Amino acid sequence: MALAPRLDLRQTQSLVMTPQLRQAIKLLQSSNLEVTAFIEEELERNPLLERDERATPGPDDGRRADPLPAQPEAQDSHAATISDALPGEAAAPLDVASWDNVYDSGGSADGGHGPAGAGGRSDFADDIAGVDNLAAGVRSLRDHLGEQVRLTFGDPKDRLIAAQLLALVDAAGRLAVDDQIIAQAMGCEVERIMAVRARMQRFDPVGMFCRDLRECLAVQLADRNRLDPCMQALLDNLEMLARRDRAGLMQACGVDAEDLTDMIAELRRLDPKPGANFDAAPAPVVVPDVLMRRAPDGEWFLELNPETLPRVLINRGFHARAQLGAAKREDKAWIAERLQTANWLVKSLEQRANTILKVAAEIARRQDGFFQHGIEHLRPLILRDVAEAVSMHESTVSRVTANKYIATPRGTFELKFFFTTAIAGTGGGESHSAEAVRHRIRAMIDAEDPEAVLSDDAIVDRLRQEGVDIARRTVAKYREALRIPSSVQRKREKAVPA
Repeated sequence: MALAPRLDLRQTQSLVMTPQLRQAIKLLQSSNLEVTAFIEEELERNPLLERDERATPGPDDGRRADPLPAQPEAQDSHAATISDALPGEAAAPLDVASWDNVYDSGGSADGGHGPAGAGGRSDFADDIAGVDNLAAGVRSLRDHLGEQVRLTFGDPKDRLIAAQLLALVDAAGRLAVDDQIIAQAMGCEVERIMAVRARMQRFDPVGMFCRDLRECLAVQLADRNRLDPCMQALLDNLEMLARRDRAGLMQACGVDAEDLTDMIAELRRLDPKPGANFDAAPAPVVVPDVLMRRAPDGEWFLELNPETLPRVLINRGFHARAQLGAAKREDKAWIAERLQTANWLVKSLEQRANTILKVAAEIARRQDGFFQHGIEHLRPLILRDVAEAVSMHESTVSRVTANKYIATPRGTFELKFFFTTAIAGTGGGESHSAEAVRHRIRAMIDAEDPEAVLSDDAIVDRLRQEGVDIARRTVAKYREALRIPSSVQRKREKAVPA
């Protein structure tokens, strides 16, 4: 048989991940902040896209689902948002602020500068940039401490030592470098380093520049004039405090149970990391993607949050003018590509909104007991259950529930919170949610008698009496996840000697 090259023509079918499909999947699993950032990039890149500058929808103007338990139906729209208010309800009017209420620099008749004077514009245009300049900038921790160094130390050598200590301090306020090493590096006496460090430990916030936790707490107690011998003994036995050995602490400090409780409470009021909270940014506010509320007839209404819906439109007029003005074939091809990209983006955002609403409505329908009665009635739920109900793939449901939040009458939760593993019931009964079991374990321990602390075996027996078939190691795992100490440590902590 002779070997020779030849050409064959074959026709096959295969699934191909196009760039548009990859981007649609990425949009589906992205949070509202990530989607907003992506939209801003597309608005700069695509001239056919423009932001919808119409009035922001009111609380009842967003896309909403039908009253549960009915399934939500997709709604058609020409843009990425939809505005259909509930019957009989009108959107709240917008409160538009006037520029006159923002900043008034005064005119020449008021003794101020004219339009062409200092801080004004010669073209009489509205410019309120000066308002931002009037606001005080946010000072960092090092700027705050550096100002105190300049006001405290007059000797140039002490200022140089203080600047070195300020450069070595970490974000939590610790300075773990030994004084001897700093003295050798700077060529000065150890006593001078210790004196400068001692003065800087009283800076605001108090407790900075300490070597360890014990010294940090001691400095704060001394600043409050509460560092007595008993408190010093308590600081010397922080390991026993971590083990909750109250009997050993009472013996080491020479106090009774009531005094020891007051001393521990005073320690808890101190800041173990005085520098950590100074530069800490405020926690970001979670903006829910889905809003849930109860209707007057007792049913649940779900709607997408209009504040998180991307509001983009396709400028058809600009596309028509650009297409007529394009003379070259390359220009026409580029305009057609931009139009195709804009249509795909609007369609992807529309599909993303409908998918989120459909999945959220199914989750709310299955977890109705949780919204009605609380976490004790949270049912076990897996992705497959929701995927089969909404005719989607499990991976799609997983992407939809990632980084998405729903605002309910019981608080704001991530959609993944409602997916919990199932714990079998005794005697083949109904299974229980792992989250509900953890809540039940915490409630049992909080209500236990100090004279009869519940062990893990006792908790297992009580849960089995309630119909939960659970093993002892599972109870121990849930207890450790809840940061609850063992029964021995709780008994030692709650024990009150005669």
